[in-house]
Amino acid sequence: MTALKSPLPNTLPDSAGFYGDFGGRFVPDTLMAPLAELEDAYNKAHADPAFWADYERLLDEFVGRETPLQPMHRLTAQLGGAKIYLKREDLAHTGAHKINNAIGQILLAQRMGKKRIIAETGAGQHGVATATAAAAFGLECIVYMGADDMARQEPNVYRMRLLGAEVVPVTSGSRTLKDAVSEAMRDWVSHVHDTYYLLGSALGPHPYPRMVRDFQSVIGREARAQILAAEGRLPDSIVACVGGGSNAIGIFSGFVDDAQVKLIGVEAGGTAIAKGQHAARFSGGSMGIFQGMKTIILQDTDGQAELTHSVSAGLDYTGVGPEHAYLQALGRAEYTYALDDDAVAALHRLARTEGIICALESAHAVAYAIKTAPALSKDHLMIVNLSGRGDKDIGILRSYEENKKS
Repeated sequence: MTALKSPLPNTLPDSAGFYGDFGGRFVPDTLMAPLAELEDAYNKAHADPAFWADYERLLDEFVGRETPLQPMHRLTAQLGGAKIYLKREDLAHTGAHKINNAIGQILLAQRMGKKRIIAETGAGQHGVATATAAAAFGLECIVYMGADDMARQEPNVYRMRLLGAEVVPVTSGSRTLKDAVSEAMRDWVSHVHDTYYLLGSALGPHPYPRMVRDFQSVIGREARAQILAAEGRLPDSIVACVGGGSNAIGIFSGFVDDAQVKLIGVEAGGTAIAKGQHAARFSGGSMGIFQGMKTIILQDTDGQAELTHSVSAGLDYTGVGPEHAYLQALGRAEYTYALDDDAVAALHRLARTEGIICALESAHAVAYAIKTAPALSKDHLMIVNLSGRGDKDIGILRSYEENKKS
């Protein structure tokens, strides 16, 4: 792996945490001081080569980086168009990209002297990554998870508990990720003196979107070097699923300054683009304030968050990370969606064609590739970020298919 300094220029966000009109820090007064403490600690770590050396060492030794950039020979031949590569984040330790961020923030928590780690999780992969990192560092870990997500992601709940984490069910609201975030923030307010909130995606109040992007930017740096080595040129398009947006912003960061590389984010289209049936923020959302940030959210005419739906727990979220909102507003990135049925079909096709069972979240990006690649030329290079593996989704798939038959 190429030696790290600070991974990205400190130009975005601005000093107030804004990406253009999006981002910022919209929290109760009780959280302003801990967020300022966190920002100060991260600014110092960001400028410290020793911090990044420790991070790089753990990515090598513990996470198992770098992850491969694998050509999809059979899928490309079947589709007959663009040449497709997968960035295999599913092969990182714990089975998803989430561990990149968990390791970085655990190092920061240790640097700050925090002994108690809290986190939120939707699909459970961030919870597993946090529990894994906390166990490796001997820290107490509490994970908040929506009760509905706990039911549909039971294997990951068991993994977190096996790693020594306490998993707290959240029964308020929609009983999914947005409610888990709210509960984690309430906990943090009550225990700021000894607690570190390890937020899992590129969202929330500043400095979290910046920190998560920085820790996930390893995906983009690796993918850039790997495609240049394999093809001698940059790709034509990068595709990634977008819930909060951490895997997407991670890989986008490696190519965002290359105007010729198209950046495509794929949200959860659910069963239909209709109220309460999807989580495609750019296909029905509007600007608002949500969980500490100004961004694009799904909300009603009174500004209340709407219910969302996705077959994938990790994409089932009301808002999108502010840097994605900024990239969309600039026209630098394009955001579309895949329906539940298309994501499930893509998961099956990838499994049977390439021997890879991906996460339902990642399957949304694969579905986009399957849909669009045939119309592209054979010299078009497309990288799909495969953010995680699908072990956790076997039960969901079984139930989904049984319901389709009935």
